[in-house]
Amino acid sequence: MRYWWVNQNQTFHQEIEGGYLWSPKRNKNGHRNPFYEFMREVAPGDIVFSFCDARIAALGIVSGYCRESPKPEEFGNAGTNWSQIGWRVGVRWQRLTNAVRPKDHIARLLPDLANKYAPLTAKGNGLQSVYLTTVSPALASALLSLIGPEATRVADVGHEVGKIERDTPAPERDIEEWERRLEVEITTDAAIRETERSALVLARRGQGQFRENVRAIERACRITKVERMGIDPDRRINVGAFSEGQRRYLDFHRENVLRMARVDRPNN
Repeated sequence: MRYWWVNQNQTFHQEIEGGYLWSPKRNKNGHRNPFYEFMREVAPGDIVFSFCDARIAALGIVSGYCRESPKPEEFGNAGTNWSQIGWRVGVRWQRLTNAVRPKDHIARLLPDLANKYAPLTAKGNGLQSVYLTTVSPALASALLSLIGPEATRVADVGHEVGKIERDTPAPERDIEEWERRLEVEITTDAAIRETERSALVLARRGQGQFRENVRAIERACRITKVERMGIDPDRRINVGAFSEGQRRYLDFHRENVLRMARVDRPNN
């Protein structure tokens, strides 16, 4: 089990009520952002400290692996510069009665703050540049102790969730949202003739049914042999390491074969 810290000043209510974390894939200039890349490392059972309005307002238990997902519609005007496709992780959140203000305890927390990717300044202020970052076991222990018994209960449940996920991998949950978004785009595109629009919508629905049929006979990804529908960070693969024939295979079977939720592409 690992520990994470997320700054949610802009999207706290949406993510807490919706039960997830969401981030863009990259900065608006197209560069990689380590605090978005961390989304790809979380795993079921991990604990997340939610920082909002200078306090740890909630604790979360990660319930699934990271996967691509459209930007949540409930974000509204938040993050106007964010891309429309990002990373999403399911989280079971619990709002805290004892919402600790880290700045009040910085003398205790400072020795355990990392030199790199720390969520707080040396004075205990939150860093706006940070979205999701890792928390050391020592810092997590100090924070859990400050929060008290409700934090201990959440951590205990996190251990159990991790065990359950290893035995019973969670299914992919965002495909329906993707397909609903695509269908809306098709049905509202005035450039597409009505007959073509109807055909495209039926085709999209047919792909969903085809996928379910494939799942009934394909028990694992043919490339990686991974059965889990989510992402195992330790088993990510890069298509750049494949032969040209293997890459063509992946492209051809993108919609037709059960595979991992994400296969990295060069320069992606």
